[in-house]
Amino acid sequence: MPMSYDIPEVLDRREGPYGEVVLRRHGELLQIIANGCFLMDTSDGRSERLLVDAALAALGTGSGSAVLIGGLGVGFSLAHAAADVRWGRITVVEREPAVIDWHREGPLSGLSREALSDPRTEIVRADLIDYVNETSDTFDALCLDIDNGPGWTVTEGNEGLYSPAGLASCARALKPGGVLAVWSAQPSPEFEGTLWNAGFTQVRTEEIPVARGVPDVVHLAVRPG
Repeated sequence: MPMSYDIPEVLDRREGPYGEVVLRRHGELLQIIANGCFLMDTSDGRSERLLVDAALAALGTGSGSAVLIGGLGVGFSLAHAAADVRWGRITVVEREPAVIDWHREGPLSGLSREALSDPRTEIVRADLIDYVNETSDTFDALCLDIDNGPGWTVTEGNEGLYSPAGLASCARALKPGGVLAVWSAQPSPEFEGTLWNAGFTQVRTEEIPVARGVPDVVHLAVRPG
């Protein structure tokens, strides 16, 4: 007897500034695919929430902190940050116009509607590397989730973000004592070494258990104050 498979349904497909981006539905899940590479879905969100919580915990401060979230994704990080009154300002940098549209008017709006209407929230359409290189603004925390990790980037251009020069730009966008948090699908001791060499302190990695395989992680580092 032939087996029945649940085939993903493509909800939108666009050619963006960095290639093709696709939003599809697979059962109850919504998935974002970039240039044929699976990025994320709406199945869990633990990693995204830990990314934000770990940065706030590392700050060890009260209310009013400003956070820059690199990558809107399916909206878990933004929604979680907006649910915490201790964040005084939430800036999200997303380079794909399609992803922003899917949140403002499309299928992902149910996950982020309240967060987008929060007066603390600002969405900036820009490449994250360009933004941290050019902004004069500073933040208490940078939470970056634009790739599958420092060694598994979505586009080749993103590699520069995890280089000494890219990390120096991240440090400039942080206030003294500010926290850099980087999500990764797998641990990277090499990246930890790069963080130390870039002048960050208190470098450590927090693991996020997954159902199968290598745990997800959040790399944490502090700009000296």
